[in-house]
Amino acid sequence: MSDGLFHARLRASSQRLFWLGLVMVVLGIAAIVFPMIFTLVAALLVGWVLLISGVSTFIGSFSIHGTGPFFGALLLGLLSIAAGVFMLFNPLAGAAALTLVVGVIFVFQGAFELFFALEMRPHRGWAGMLISGIASIVMAFLIAAGWPAISVIVLGILLGVNFLSTGLGYIFVSRALKPAA
Repeated sequence: MSDGLFHARLRASSQRLFWLGLVMVVLGIAAIVFPMIFTLVAALLVGWVLLISGVSTFIGSFSIHGTGPFFGALLLGLLSIAAGVFMLFNPLAGAAALTLVVGVIFVFQGAFELFFALEMRPHRGWAGMLISGIASIVMAFLIAAGWPAISVIVLGILLGVNFLSTGLGYIFVSRALKPAA
């Protein structure tokens, strides 16, 4: 592999990349085996994050000077609180909304991984990341095709497949970059 700054940093962190990949593979398998649980956990986690960030933004808005920024932060805080409460008290409906958001995220993640793979090409390990990028984009199209009817089960499965493919991609890259002993 060339000695460019990007590749040197990547090679230096190959051990961490391996362990991150392994954790993602384990989480991916668990999510595939228990998709409804992972879907509901994801919806509840997002609900709590929205609620906590909304309260923080709401409180912080009172320290902002200027009418426009104050009302902008105040409105963002109130909307975040409302979205968080909605997700916490309606996790199935929240899962449908979250499934749509995850589909959009998968498109961006897939594009990043495709770019990353092409940046690494022709070095060893690039094909694993290419496959992961393609898998992320395919999953985004699967979400769009079945949404919202399949949201409760599919979100957990797609998160599992995404974690699994990304974890394997990281493991392949880390093994290809293993520092010379």
